[in-house]
Amino acid sequence: MKLVKRLGIVLLIIVMLGLTACGSGNDTKSSEESKSKEVTLKFAVWDTSEAPGMKAIAEAFHEQNSNVKVDVEVIPWDQYWTKMEAASTGGTAPDIITMHSNESYRYMSNGVLLNLKDLVDRGDVDLANYKEGISELYTYKDDPYAIPKDVSMIALWYNKTLFDEAGVTYPDNTWTWDTFLDAAKKLTNEEKGIYGYAAINNSQDGYNSFVFQNEGTILNADRTESTFDNPNTIDAVQWYVDLINKEKVSPTIAQTDENDPSSMFQAGHAAMITHGSWMANPFKENEYTRDNCDVAVLPQGKVRAAQMNGLGYSIFAKTKHPEEAKDFLAFMASEEGNKIQAENGTAIPAYEGLAEAWVASYPEFNVQAFVDEIDYGVIRPFNNATIKWETLETETLMDAFTGKAQVKDIAAKLQSGMNDIIKEAQ
Repeated sequence: MKLVKRLGIVLLIIVMLGLTACGSGNDTKSSEESKSKEVTLKFAVWDTSEAPGMKAIAEAFHEQNSNVKVDVEVIPWDQYWTKMEAASTGGTAPDIITMHSNESYRYMSNGVLLNLKDLVDRGDVDLANYKEGISELYTYKDDPYAIPKDVSMIALWYNKTLFDEAGVTYPDNTWTWDTFLDAAKKLTNEEKGIYGYAAINNSQDGYNSFVFQNEGTILNADRTESTFDNPNTIDAVQWYVDLINKEKVSPTIAQTDENDPSSMFQAGHAAMITHGSWMANPFKENEYTRDNCDVAVLPQGKVRAAQMNGLGYSIFAKTKHPEEAKDFLAFMASEEGNKIQAENGTAIPAYEGLAEAWVASYPEFNVQAFVDEIDYGVIRPFNNATIKWETLETETLMDAFTGKAQVKDIAAKLQSGMNDIIKEAQ
């Protein structure tokens, strides 16, 4: 009897071991099937010139993750946000969305983007690797909703040929506002339709950097109120609009509405413009600017300053492939991913210490100027109502740009209007 009982126990143990083994095998098989499942992620960008670099990153990721394919979709800037809004509302947005600080708050606060805190918590992304301030553009309620992609700066693009013809020395880091204005006067040739500089009613490419150089501000330190009525801000913006109305070294706003400064620059009708690091590739691809133009740091005011911004990588909250999307985002955010971006000339990586590779990709221009400016870059003014108050700013300043009003006469009204918008959004 004891023997029978022992045999029964042995048989029971064997059966249990068999079941355990079968269960373990199924779990392994299930895990392997999950890893081998073919997945396609859609990755949206708006800049055609950046697409090759983004595709190179996608291909490098695919080599390491053969079951995940990433399709890079280019949607032009003038359609991008309209399509993103419609797609996100309909639940069909791309898995990976390139995010701009103009739109970040709206998308973060409306639940459109995936909270990326776990990527940081588990060590897949270390935000300490990126240029200080960029992460803040994509943080909502202390959590990240996009990983910094790049750093963009504003510098002084200039036409070497026009400088040579006018006998003007090329700009360098010794230039001040006075040097700049003196050169712009010498470069302006009304008969030939050439202007020393092309001013624009635009904060990013236009007056903001000069405001910061004059120790002016647009918002207070915690970004809860407008400070546009600051005397330093008023003086800087007035100096800038005077380039059009008083000094006559810039085309009128009506003229730049017809042909924006970059178009005039590419046609040889503007000797200088202030524009972004993202123009390096378009100007390289344009035969005229490649052969005739270069770039230098901005002229110095009371202090050195240049507006700084940066894009981010985010994930659509309703993606069907959240884990694969996170893996791809972590790869893009890695040193390897950022090196690919830099080496392809896509943008200055937000990942610190890799700008040299981006500089090397543009031997045609002195793009080191953009990198040098990062040390004194000022993050673009932003809060949860940026788009609305920037629109008001542009509309209100139009009277100053057209010479109908002095900046000091409209600054208080503009500040009050901005504060109403900010208060309403809080």
